[in-house]
Amino acid sequence: MTAPHGFSVSRYAPERGTLAKLAARDSVVRRLDWPILLSALALSGIGALLVWSATRGRTELNNGDPYYFLLRHLLNTGIGVTLMIGTIWLGHRTLRGAVPILYTLSIVLILTVLTPLGATINGAHAWIVVGGGFSLQPSEFVKITIILVMAMLLAAKVDAGDQLHPDHRTVAKALTLAALPMGIVMLMPDLGSVMVMAVIVLGVLLASGASNRWVLGLIGAGVLGAVLVTALGMLDEYQINRFAAFANPDLDPSGVGYNTNQARIAIGSGGLLGAGLFKGSQTTGQFVPEQQTDFVFTVAGEELGFVGAGLILVLLGVVLWRACRIARETTELYGTVVAAGIIAWFAFQSFENIGMTLGIMPVAGLPLPFVSYGGSSMFAVWVAIGLLQSIRVQRPMTA
Repeated sequence: MTAPHGFSVSRYAPERGTLAKLAARDSVVRRLDWPILLSALALSGIGALLVWSATRGRTELNNGDPYYFLLRHLLNTGIGVTLMIGTIWLGHRTLRGAVPILYTLSIVLILTVLTPLGATINGAHAWIVVGGGFSLQPSEFVKITIILVMAMLLAAKVDAGDQLHPDHRTVAKALTLAALPMGIVMLMPDLGSVMVMAVIVLGVLLASGASNRWVLGLIGAGVLGAVLVTALGMLDEYQINRFAAFANPDLDPSGVGYNTNQARIAIGSGGLLGAGLFKGSQTTGQFVPEQQTDFVFTVAGEELGFVGAGLILVLLGVVLWRACRIARETTELYGTVVAAGIIAWFAFQSFENIGMTLGIMPVAGLPLPFVSYGGSSMFAVWVAIGLLQSIRVQRPMTA
């Protein structure tokens, strides 16, 4: 006997009705990957404290309410966890059938950004202002859509037993569908999100077993695309300045290099144990811009020190480790590819975010998963956790 969405309850047969439903729920709870769930919750909890520290004195942002961003961050986390639960309940296999609808909706949303309904925040015209102080960044959800649509195409014939690996025609179709939303996001321009999406596509291809020629070709196309984008002047001046400051950290330290220099000062001043929560001079003095979002790691480095910042890295490492285990243990290529796309997303975005605060990566305006303030990002990463949990829950009982 099999419960809806592939949740096996055969070990409880011949029980039926209410008892069978309770058995199914118990099976789901027991089969959840608790390390990845608890690590993600811990990251969101630490993020709430860091966001609170960075914003409680920012009266120009919090309208005089020191708890404003803290409560919003906790609300975003609660909504994100609810979305995770809903994703587990639906199941990644059910969502597989809804991918065409999700893909179309994503295209509509990012096209809406390019209309008068779109809004520019921090130099990127990548937002839709809903009203009441709420805004939506569709590119965060496009990351999930790209993973799902590529996984659906690349795994279809393999999971059906018709092929051992995706054929060239299938790979070309998957790359075309991924390129469309990426191109639209580039027009915003939201270079940081495009970089993440490119890494996601690469990770998906590697996990799908596609020919290495496609992987090498994609890397070559990425390099060529970067050259063309720069040569054709598609980047805004602030984006060019960010790369210039990365190449030369001493370039205009009070201008284009200010963010990175102040971030490094904040992190370096934390020492081993940090100055203590709410006691960081760089944070309370508001010397580092965007500390609640892109540069939230600087708060950890200054106020919690090497130990606190290291804890964030360990928790992110646990999330990635468990995600790799889920990808390895699933018996279907579709689940493996979805998990691999999420791993590539989380790994690169975390590395880029932390790297830019240390000066080893260019500033790209990407949030730190689970930690940074922002509803769209929080909702997207928790949906991704829901997909990972669904892949684990719905694997065969013998796996």
